[in-house]
Amino acid sequence: MENWKFALKSILAHKMRSLLTMLGIIIGVSAVVVIVAMGTGMSKSIADSLGGDNRDVEVYFTVMASEEVTDGMMSGMVYEQVSQEEEPTLTEPILEGLRNIDGLDAYYTINNMMADISFGKKKVESVTVTGVGKSYFDIKEYDVLAGRKFTLNDYTKFARIIMLDKNLAEKLFGDVHSALNQTVSVKDKAYLVVGVYEDPNAGTALYGMRSGGNAVMTNTQVAAEEAVKEHATVYVHVNDVTRSSEVGQAAADYLTRATGLKTARYEIYDMSKMLESFNEQMAGVTMFIGAVAGISLLVGGIGVMNIMLVSVTERTREIGLRKALGATRGNILNQFLIEAVVLTSLGGLIGLGLAQLLVILINTVQLMGPDMTAVISLPVVLGSLAFSAAVGIVFGVLPANKASKLDPIEALRYE
Repeated sequence: MENWKFALKSILAHKMRSLLTMLGIIIGVSAVVVIVAMGTGMSKSIADSLGGDNRDVEVYFTVMASEEVTDGMMSGMVYEQVSQEEEPTLTEPILEGLRNIDGLDAYYTINNMMADISFGKKKVESVTVTGVGKSYFDIKEYDVLAGRKFTLNDYTKFARIIMLDKNLAEKLFGDVHSALNQTVSVKDKAYLVVGVYEDPNAGTALYGMRSGGNAVMTNTQVAAEEAVKEHATVYVHVNDVTRSSEVGQAAADYLTRATGLKTARYEIYDMSKMLESFNEQMAGVTMFIGAVAGISLLVGGIGVMNIMLVSVTERTREIGLRKALGATRGNILNQFLIEAVVLTSLGGLIGLGLAQLLVILINTVQLMGPDMTAVISLPVVLGSLAFSAAVGIVFGVLPANKASKLDPIEALRYE
């Protein structure tokens, strides 16, 4: 307890020196925590956009055909070749057959296009316009904030109507309710806004980071306007996310058989594999950030050691006096180690506080964009404090050892 008393008294008696000792740790910890927080926020946003629709598995047509060699030296090898088969037209009876697949809860189809949407003098570029099938909103369960969803009549009448997502409506009209029953221009054609909805994935990597906004039309209207297939892309919806790849592949195999394809086939985008690959890449980035963190705190630790060595020299007579009064080598060693650990731990704590303020500022000014926020996690907080304390121990040993070895008689003679 006496060692703590002497250590704290020394820290408070030399405030400027103590601040300079902590400065390297404060800057190092705050910089590392902010970088990690931004990386964590970005990783979480992208992972959420990739994994958020794991229950919706995309099934797509591909002309790449796999063929296995059955004889010769290359027997057993599989190679890809381009099929000459054209993409078949998916009909309602074929699609309804998907409901017989075990584990498949529902399905929906879409087609899409990119377009600029304008109202008066306001214009939003590169909007993702999705042509949606009849069951789209039933499966997605998006909140309709104003107006209505599409009805069955909308699909048969080929009406030029459109629904805007919340962000796009606010860009063009200021608020969601002002958008209702207004006419917007899409590729120089007039469309009536019948509803505004909220898409939780708007602005994420799911639509492409360059997308200016999102809107939906009926897939029959997009097919008629753009000369694309009505059911260009199929999504199968599963309740059990652990079976998403299995059920999705079963749906792809069914469509391949039902459409009579011989060499071309239907395949799935396996989001779980994409997410796994992304997590592996982020692990590498995290290791790099960890290395940078180690180097920055190492530099801070060297600064602590240098100032502590200077401190030992300045306090030579004080150390000699303590030894003359009965302090052991262990007492002196512990006192200087406690000083180093207290200073680095306090520096780490101040660095965390500074990092929190910077993260709040980053999120307030939306430095990472409107849909990404920097996040400081508990493991980062605890790790920073533990590492700061460890730096104090490691780099405080040499000055503490030097102080403990001083001869009391020589120390008292020191000028």
